[in-house]
Amino acid sequence: MPARRPVVRVLIGVLVGVLLLGAGLAVGAWTLTRPTDTVGAVSFVRPLAVPPLAESRLDDRGQRVFDLVAQEGRRDFRGDGRTTATAGFNGAFLGPTLRARRGEQVRVNVANTLGQETNVHWHGMHLPARMDGGPHQLVRPGATWSPTWRVDQPAATLWYHPHPHGATEDHVYRGLAGMFILDDEREAALPLPRTYGVDDVPVIVQDRSFSGSGQFDKTRNAFAGVGVLGDTLLVNGTVGPYLDVRTQRVRLRLLNASTARTYDFGLSDNRQFALIGTDGGLLARTARLTRVRLSPGERAEIVVDVRPGERVSLRSTPPDLGIGGLSRRSAGGADRFDVLQLRAADTLAPAPPVPDDLVPVARLDAGAAVTTRRLELRGRGINGQSMRMDRIDFAVTRDSTEVWEVLNADGTPHNFHVHDVQFQLLTVDGAAPPPELTGWKDTIFLPPHRPMRIVLRFTDHSDPNLPYMYHCHLLWHEDAGMMGQFVVVDPGQAPGRPPTHTGHGKHD
Repeated sequence: MPARRPVVRVLIGVLVGVLLLGAGLAVGAWTLTRPTDTVGAVSFVRPLAVPPLAESRLDDRGQRVFDLVAQEGRRDFRGDGRTTATAGFNGAFLGPTLRARRGEQVRVNVANTLGQETNVHWHGMHLPARMDGGPHQLVRPGATWSPTWRVDQPAATLWYHPHPHGATEDHVYRGLAGMFILDDEREAALPLPRTYGVDDVPVIVQDRSFSGSGQFDKTRNAFAGVGVLGDTLLVNGTVGPYLDVRTQRVRLRLLNASTARTYDFGLSDNRQFALIGTDGGLLARTARLTRVRLSPGERAEIVVDVRPGERVSLRSTPPDLGIGGLSRRSAGGADRFDVLQLRAADTLAPAPPVPDDLVPVARLDAGAAVTTRRLELRGRGINGQSMRMDRIDFAVTRDSTEVWEVLNADGTPHNFHVHDVQFQLLTVDGAAPPPELTGWKDTIFLPPHRPMRIVLRFTDHSDPNLPYMYHCHLLWHEDAGMMGQFVVVDPGQAPGRPPTHTGHGKHD
């Protein structure tokens, strides 16, 4: 019996060690995934920077021409003298707001002065594949790419950003992004705020972390499977911003331009706001809400009523990511942020109430769908395949309607973006979509194991060789291969092969 005591002691020691190790790992995991909470801690001391409207000109063919220059820059975001290496369009960080009307022919000259290839994708735009700015339309350093297309979609808040395969997260994180606003006659006829920068304001929200030397810190939490989550918000590139409001109502064009973080936007006093538009344009009817969730790439247009002399903040509360425990915490599902303070003047210019009825939204007929596709996002692939530049995953026929069933099949948050078309949701986990998901969308959040059925119609543009993309818009996932390619072909036409070369544009 005494001979067994050393063995028992060893076993007890091993067991205690394992328990202590497990406890230590649990404590470490809890510490590393503790929520970020800036509510009440943000000093709103800087006026919100409003991106300038991009200058444009009409050429001899009647095209509206814009010029964008991708360039390196530096910016002191926090006012402490430490400058951050950045990139932007026509400036050090972000880019100007492009604005065009439905029916216009536009051309954008994209000049690349960076030391690496980049490109520009027109997120949410309906246009030919060769003008889309996907990973097949790279612009070499020193070259200029000049896509041109006719704007043929409703008034909407769109945006632009690089899309080089494997490097999109890095390019967007450095600051290469901007807003693209479309106007049309139906929107112009409504009594809505529309004076840019006054009562109609872009709100581009991004999260960043900074190193001790003031550089962007892209360190990923070991427990977070979504990408880089920052602890500081930049709104139009401004830390701690406030907006002076001089009218009874202000229209905020919210864009989640973060690379991984999902937000749940509302007002600090939980007052209702009017949701008037989503990714692809205005809703048919105004939705009166207190919260709107936006995952990376999604947009929402809201109108906020303010009272003379008050201060109220735009805030993000913990978003419902469809997961719990440490997974929820590590993915940002417990984080809270003060985003933007609205400072109402003592005397406010009158503004008409937001109408209940906005614009007609024709519903796509799911019964006319020629096929139903199932797309399952799992790990870093879609339907078990990782992105390959030389593979077309499927072809759709021009002037046809399809239904896609999209499923997040793992426990990590994902979302889903489709190039070229705006789509409509049919069901969310078998139920009718909520009001904020009843309009035109190009990006949707995918909670785990809750299937989404969407209906899409492909018109106008076909090309058997140059593909459009569909992918998760959490950019680390996209870069890692959670993306596929489809082509739009004419009836009876077979898909071709994507180009194998990269680097487009003419040298200056």
